[in-house]
Amino acid sequence: MGASASEVCYASAMKRVVPGLLLCIAVSMVALGLERVELALAGRAWVETLVLAILVGTAVRSAWEPSERWQAGIGFSAKVLLEVAVVLLGASISAQAVEAAGPELLGGIALIVAVSLTATYAMGRAARLPWKMALLVASGNSICGNSAIVAVASVIGAKASDVASAIAFTAVLGVAVVLLLPLGAALIGLGAHDYGIVAGLTVYAVPQVLAATAPAGALAVQIGTMVKLTRVLLLGPLVLVLSVAGSRGGKDGEDQARRRLPPLHRLVPWFIVGFVLLAIARSLGLIPDALVPPLGMAATVLTVLAMAALGLGVDLRAIAAAGPRVSLVVTLSLLLLAAMALGLVELLGKGAGQ
Repeated sequence: MGASASEVCYASAMKRVVPGLLLCIAVSMVALGLERVELALAGRAWVETLVLAILVGTAVRSAWEPSERWQAGIGFSAKVLLEVAVVLLGASISAQAVEAAGPELLGGIALIVAVSLTATYAMGRAARLPWKMALLVASGNSICGNSAIVAVASVIGAKASDVASAIAFTAVLGVAVVLLLPLGAALIGLGAHDYGIVAGLTVYAVPQVLAATAPAGALAVQIGTMVKLTRVLLLGPLVLVLSVAGSRGGKDGEDQARRRLPPLHRLVPWFIVGFVLLAIARSLGLIPDALVPPLGMAATVLTVLAMAALGLGVDLRAIAAAGPRVSLVVTLSLLLLAAMALGLVELLGKGAGQ
């Protein structure tokens, strides 16, 4: 019995995806190898595989422009795999862990994220960044780094070059924060608990929070991770708000956002629904603890492949043009986050002493 028309179409689509997907896998393997070299030479990966995948992909794209044969797989990796990775991220969120922090800290985290988002976006526009780029930088710095950038990018229709540029510059400066934050905390005499709060509110990505807090001990690591994951939890509401606001701009990405409500599939993107459902399942104990690390690893692998795809779609001229302005906005945003985090620690300390 012959294959149905749908099966033939599916097989044809998969055949078109394979070359570009294999290319993304190859770029990712090179990035992983470079991280291993870092570990061997320096004992630590100062630049993570995620960022290296973008850089390697960009280097390949600069030397050779992939033809149409490769584009379907590159596009599949940059969009579908990216969205699946965001869904899997929900398994790392536990409502119980967030609730244990107490209402004062949780409220402070939410307020700081809201202020940072607004202020960073305003700084980006003042620096003449396109609104999509400004929103990507604000989301990445204020919430959860790469995951926030790629999730927001999927909703607002950002270009691959904008995504890669936002991730590259914010991640590089995030590494600088990891290196400098422990020194700064020691100079002002922050205890492990308070330092965990500051690190969780300031550092760019979850792995970098672990690296920044490890020198201060287990308590700093636990608090920092909890605060960071609380910021991650705010990714869902942010994307929903952007969807309801109709944040997909018009031509050239500079038109005002459309006022009418988008269709249902854009109002609530499927990957955000999946993110929320997995977070709820994790909170209800439906996802065993033993499954959380493998799901996290799967999310990381898919994100690396997506970053390789984004790098393969990057026009270096666009990144070079945005570079100084993006760096300035990210630096000012990080300083603002650090100042607000220290202020929150001070307020919580006074409240505990009353």
